[in-house]
Amino acid sequence: MNTSKWIEHFLKNRLHRTEPDWQAPHTLGPYAVSRLVPSLEQFRLGDGGGPACLIAHNAERFRGQSEEMRTLVDLWFAEEREHSRLLGCAVRRFGGRQIDSHWSFTAFCVCRRVLGVRFELDVLLLTEIVSTAYYRLLRRHAGDQPLRDMCSLIFRDETGHVAFHRDRLAGKRRSPAVLRSLLWEAQFWVLGHGAATMLRLNHCRGLQALGPNRAEYFREVRLEIGRFIRRLGREQVLRDGETIPVGAVRPVTVK
Repeated sequence: MNTSKWIEHFLKNRLHRTEPDWQAPHTLGPYAVSRLVPSLEQFRLGDGGGPACLIAHNAERFRGQSEEMRTLVDLWFAEEREHSRLLGCAVRRFGGRQIDSHWSFTAFCVCRRVLGVRFELDVLLLTEIVSTAYYRLLRRHAGDQPLRDMCSLIFRDETGHVAFHRDRLAGKRRSPAVLRSLLWEAQFWVLGHGAATMLRLNHCRGLQALGPNRAEYFREVRLEIGRFIRRLGREQVLRDGETIPVGAVRPVTVK
């Protein structure tokens, strides 16, 4: 992976970020606010409000590859902390509170620590993919302009994070077996829908209060997962200089 390219990306992405006008008049009704605030509180905790770093027991295996990689990981999580700050502003705007724990976030962190850095990186990728769908729907349906502006900033960052992970996966050694390629893709779809289902369990009341229903949410999730797989396949074709069967993505084999 071209770490220098991504370090430059994260540094440039700090520029030209207009802060939402948090003092603007409220435009959401009391019912929508009461349903949305718990969702924003949980996102503030999960999106950089907790341990904003790799926490797997063997995280140094990835982070310690080089000083550039260490810098890159730090820049990535600095953006996650910025998301937490923005979400905290939204929580305060609507009269919410800062929470320090939630059962789903605690379980998420335990799995990240115990199951290793490979799992942690993959689950963070899936989380960012389904979160992108969440922020897109929030931006589309929320009538509150500061909230929409916040979503635009976070959406911009998450798009870069997903591209970073795609570059990370495309650069790894892959198996030439088509069957294993298809199995990897099927596994990715299943895990992606699992991550999306967990997110919806915690946040469906907030989204539904603004308008989007279950069908629209999962349509956006499928759009994001499908886009990721197609682009990953194209990047692997460019790197390998060979043809990969349509619909097949080479599975990653970590050395």
